[in-house]
Amino acid sequence: MRNSAYLAAAFILINLAAPILGHAQKGPTNSQRILSARTVYFDDQTDADAVGKAAVAQLKKWGRFKIVEDKNHADLILLLSAEPYHGGYLLMASGNTGSIDANGKVEEDPVPTFHKLDPTRDAYLTVIDPKTGDILWTDSHVWGGVLTGANSVGERLVKKLRKQIDK
Repeated sequence: MRNSAYLAAAFILINLAAPILGHAQKGPTNSQRILSARTVYFDDQTDADAVGKAAVAQLKKWGRFKIVEDKNHADLILLLSAEPYHGGYLLMASGNTGSIDANGKVEEDPVPTFHKLDPTRDAYLTVIDPKTGDILWTDSHVWGGVLTGANSVGERLVKKLRKQIDK
């Protein structure tokens, strides 16, 4: 009886720990491309100016990358968003963005539609290779809160990236 209780407790602990371990960032998988980059294009898609400005301020304070205004002249794209990035970031000659679906069909991004998000959400910082659309690094952080600050999520994500690169 005692062994089955221990086994049940171990099973519960493993199931509770699995989601936490699954979201842990293991570091850049393509770190050489990140390490060799000198310029970045910062794409703020959070619709919260203060969050994007704080992230840009942290990038400037870090001083590792030169922030450029043209995606076509960037070694990396840093995408700050309220939704997870699922790949397919494509830069078209016009400067617009688009995506490539599983069948290889290219679609230009439509006019943004704004929708209400849940009160508690995460923000995501994704490092993208602009030539291939590959995700080189990504992480998320809870948005807002009394202890973390309402607009600090972008800044915190840049700090996480810095910690991974400066290892």
